[in-house]
Amino acid sequence: MRSMVYAVTMSMCLLAGCAARQGSTFSDLFIPDGEAIYERPLEEVWPEVRQFFSENKLPFKEDRRSMVLETDWRQEFGGSKISSFWHRYMVLGKRETPTKSKLWIIRITKSSSTALSPPGREIDWGPSRVLGMGLSPLERADDQLASQLQSSAGANALDPQLSVEDWAARFDEPRGENSFFAGSGQGSRDLVMEWRVFRTISPKLMKEENAPKPVKVAMAPNAKGDVAAMDFECGLPILGLGKHVKPGGVLLLGEMHGTQEVPRFVAQTSCQVAVAGTPVTVGLELPLESQTRIDTFLGSAGEEHDWLKLMEAPFWRSPYPDGRSSEAVANMLEQLRQLRSRGLDVDVFVFDHPTAHGQKREDAMAATVRHQVESGPKRFHVILSGNIHTRTKKGLPWDKSFKPMGMLLKDELDSVVSLDMAYNSGSAWICAVDSQGRKDKLDCGIREAKGRDNGDRFFVHTWGGTNGDGYHGVFYVGAVNAAAPAVHKGLGRPGAGDNSASPLEEAGPQLASGR
Repeated sequence: MRSMVYAVTMSMCLLAGCAARQGSTFSDLFIPDGEAIYERPLEEVWPEVRQFFSENKLPFKEDRRSMVLETDWRQEFGGSKISSFWHRYMVLGKRETPTKSKLWIIRITKSSSTALSPPGREIDWGPSRVLGMGLSPLERADDQLASQLQSSAGANALDPQLSVEDWAARFDEPRGENSFFAGSGQGSRDLVMEWRVFRTISPKLMKEENAPKPVKVAMAPNAKGDVAAMDFECGLPILGLGKHVKPGGVLLLGEMHGTQEVPRFVAQTSCQVAVAGTPVTVGLELPLESQTRIDTFLGSAGEEHDWLKLMEAPFWRSPYPDGRSSEAVANMLEQLRQLRSRGLDVDVFVFDHPTAHGQKREDAMAATVRHQVESGPKRFHVILSGNIHTRTKKGLPWDKSFKPMGMLLKDELDSVVSLDMAYNSGSAWICAVDSQGRKDKLDCGIREAKGRDNGDRFFVHTWGGTNGDGYHGVFYVGAVNAAAPAVHKGLGRPGAGDNSASPLEEAGPQLASGR
């Protein structure tokens, strides 16, 4: 009887769009619409919950009396030397009825950047929040603790944002350059994780023999060993992404260059698609001559000398860095390298033809992208470029005959979805006409970017048609933050934060490239 109830529950979920079935499997790319309800008392469910997190190597702390557990922090993309985002799960057991129960799983995200800081966090609320400043001798009696705080935190030991309570929490967090401070974080309910747990443990509870199996991750042909979806931390699932992912599909992302968020969106998309079982190829609007260096870097160990070889390309040292050579783009390459090194089938190609101009450049870029897509019919392609190139309709205000790359691809390929960038207000690194009005010069720097607030979570939204520019919808990245050129961090690893390898050289003015 209980097995029948389980089968009916799963069938209803599918009809409601809670999960996407692929043969005898389910895809984690689709965000469920409803909660997973267990036909068992919470006391019977909880031991299986504990076993799930133990088997998937997610250490946790637990309050058994209240049936709450919290996992340790995991770094986004795993092992990256530059990733500043960390995640943990808080699992709350809930009783629906005496015989039914459910789980709430909250994903908590922390960052060393200020991108997640709530408004007003920068305010100093008074001397009681300051640790180590203006304390009396009596208050400084514990010299050993003060010394420990100072050596652990370095220059940040006197940070007025950190209270005694903050410091207690910080000692439990990661050390080194990837550590982060209290206050820069957010939490969101993760329905995908709730259903992932449900699909794993509910068949055991119901003694279901023919339960659907999880999708296997897309493994690279030369990968060694075996990996599972739970081995990867890809960030909070991107809403609306799943319905566009399929072998041979092309997702064109039209961006405003120079933000931290868009490269992270691409890296998260790549990770989530590959973990859900579809090989993914990322196309970047970088010069063709960069391909060999990027291939070498993606296959490397990501050491300092590997970064130096990547950054030796003239592209990274352009006197007019328009955002494509930002630290965030370099960091994205590192994140994709990490995914490949751990066995995921993730590839990268570049398609810009900087020596061509106008329509010839669009034709050349479209031909390069088309060749890559036709060469990988079983792969999903994520193509990132400026949002003029990704339009799928003819004409620009200053050139009615202009045929963008997106239009050429839509006419020549079977499955193309073009999305414009949507964002909340913030900043971006932008190159514009020189501030003194000289038309043959470009002025590059951090500028205000005005957008519309649609929350903090990444999502994809389509309209069922196209707008006047030929876009099928938008991809939303939240509030944007400017990404400075990678060269401003030196020519070594962008996350190093210094210029010890090759000091920054000030470039003189130069004619604009005609972009």
